[in-house]
Amino acid sequence: MIAILLVVLALVLGGCVCVVWAARGGGPRWVRAVATLTLAAGNVVRSSAGGRRRGGNGSGDD
Repeated sequence: MIAILLVVLALVLGGCVCVVWAARGGGPRWVRAVATLTLAAGNVVRSSAGGRRRGGNGSGDD
Protein backbone atom coordinates (compact mmCIF):
# COMPACT_ATOMS: atom_id res chain seq x y z
CA MET A 1 0.00 0.00 0.00
CA ILE A 2 2.80 2.41 0.82
CA ALA A 3 4.50 1.61 -2.48
CA ILE A 4 1.34 2.59 -4.39
CA LEU A 5 1.10 5.86 -2.49
CA LEU A 6 4.76 6.60 -3.23
CA VAL A 7 4.19 5.99 -6.94
CA VAL A 8 1.17 8.30 -6.93
CA LEU A 9 3.18 10.95 -5.07
CA ALA A 10 6.01 10.66 -7.60
CA LEU A 11 3.54 11.07 -10.48
CA VAL A 12 1.98 14.14 -8.87
CA LEU A 13 5.35 15.75 -8.20
CA GLY A 14 6.51 14.95 -11.73
CA GLY A 15 3.36 16.52 -13.13
CA CYS A 16 3.91 19.66 -11.08
CA VAL A 17 7.50 19.91 -12.30
CA CYS A 18 6.28 19.62 -15.88
CA VAL A 19 3.66 22.34 -15.32
CA VAL A 20 6.30 24.73 -13.97
CA TRP A 21 8.75 23.83 -16.73
CA ALA A 22 6.15 24.37 -19.46
CA ALA A 23 4.95 27.62 -17.86
CA ARG A 24 8.48 29.01 -18.03
CA GLY A 25 8.34 28.59 -21.80
CA GLY A 26 10.66 25.67 -22.20
CA GLY A 27 10.69 21.97 -22.46
CA PRO A 28 10.09 19.42 -25.16
CA ARG A 29 6.68 18.45 -26.49
CA TRP A 30 6.21 15.64 -23.94
CA VAL A 31 6.66 18.12 -21.06
CA ARG A 32 3.89 20.31 -22.45
CA ALA A 33 1.69 17.22 -22.91
CA VAL A 34 2.25 16.08 -19.31
CA ALA A 35 1.59 19.62 -18.07
CA THR A 36 -1.68 19.74 -20.01
CA LEU A 37 -2.76 16.37 -18.60
CA THR A 38 -1.81 17.44 -15.08
CA LEU A 39 -3.80 20.66 -15.30
CA ALA A 40 -6.79 18.80 -16.75
CA ALA A 41 -6.66 16.23 -13.95
CA GLY A 42 -6.49 19.06 -11.41
CA ASN A 43 -9.57 20.67 -12.92
CA VAL A 44 -11.45 17.36 -12.80
CA VAL A 45 -10.53 16.85 -9.15
CA ARG A 46 -11.43 20.44 -8.32
CA SER A 47 -14.84 20.22 -10.02
CA SER A 48 -15.66 16.87 -8.43
CA ALA A 49 -14.74 18.18 -4.98
CA GLY A 50 -16.60 21.45 -5.56
CA GLY A 51 -20.02 19.98 -4.83
CA ARG A 52 -18.88 18.62 -1.49
CA ARG A 53 -17.19 21.82 -0.40
CA ARG A 54 -20.19 24.12 -0.66
CA GLY A 55 -20.78 26.37 2.31
CA GLY A 56 -17.12 26.58 3.25
CA ASN A 57 -15.55 29.76 4.45
CA GLY A 58 -17.49 31.96 2.02
CA SER A 59 -14.42 33.48 0.41
CA GLY A 60 -15.95 33.30 -3.06
CA ASP A 61 -12.88 31.83 -4.78
CA ASP A 62 -15.00 29.80 -7.21
